[in-house]
Amino acid sequence: MHFRRRILVTGGAGFLGSHLCERLVALGHDVLCADNFFTGTKDNVVGLLDQPNFELLRHDVTFPLYVEVDEIYNLACPASPIHYQHDPVQTTKTSVHGAINMLGLAKRTGARIFQASTSEVYGDPQVHPQTEDYWGHVNPVGERSCYDEGKRCAETLFFDYHRQHHLQVKVARIFNTYGPNMHPNDGRVVSNFIMQALRGDPITIFGDGSQTRSFCFVDDLVDGFLALMDSGDEVTGPVNLGNPNEFTITELAEKILSMTHSKSKLITSPLPSDDPLQRQPDISKAKALLNWEPRVQLEEGLGKTIEYFQRMC
Repeated sequence: MHFRRRILVTGGAGFLGSHLCERLVALGHDVLCADNFFTGTKDNVVGLLDQPNFELLRHDVTFPLYVEVDEIYNLACPASPIHYQHDPVQTTKTSVHGAINMLGLAKRTGARIFQASTSEVYGDPQVHPQTEDYWGHVNPVGERSCYDEGKRCAETLFFDYHRQHHLQVKVARIFNTYGPNMHPNDGRVVSNFIMQALRGDPITIFGDGSQTRSFCFVDDLVDGFLALMDSGDEVTGPVNLGNPNEFTITELAEKILSMTHSKSKLITSPLPSDDPLQRQPDISKAKALLNWEPRVQLEEGLGKTIEYFQRMC
């Protein structure tokens, strides 16, 4: 039997949030999308505005929110270095105060609550691939710390609320994800390369291009979110969600060049500080506990993402 739930998605007009809202609305739930539109945009959810079971609220999670809900997906936080380094103090506040406010709401309403954490909690990892029991190698005073340490602190809060107040918590560590609704100027590698290729600009590779990333298509990630939220109370996470297929940055650039038929040239630039050289999730926990693994191959996902950016250009 299908129960209609009242679900709050913070950061719901962002890249991941908009896809999640779409899926939850399609499943028949009442969805309240809260966003302050710092990196999210109404354009991402414009197709949902006429749905009777969707509501859009301009709200910043650093302030409390008083609503009645059954589930909370806490996705609010700028997630690309360009955006989270723009106002680093606000980034930390969004992760920490935002977690406190949403956990407080979950405690009052008895809601089950999901935290969008990140592979950045592992920092520049000394273990490869990364498993959930690895504690990370993070610089606490660097330019990326506002995001990395903010998300680590949010995880701490989630597990303390779970132990102290018996909240039903779900923590997902999200690895590189891409797809339609990405911000074209977010500085992330997939959107950067596609935009540069479509414009015919040089494609900028930081470092020598040998650093690796694993790219998960957004539809697969949303499947993982729903599987984690619907898992038994004993499954709290943290659970890695990402695609374990690993590619070098140069391989990604060459694939995008060939798929866009672009004449762009590859150029190199110095590697930003604390930029991880390897990133690959170990997803055996997600497979075992959630029966989840990504299905969309890089070529198929890139095709859909390139189409989206072509419509924007």
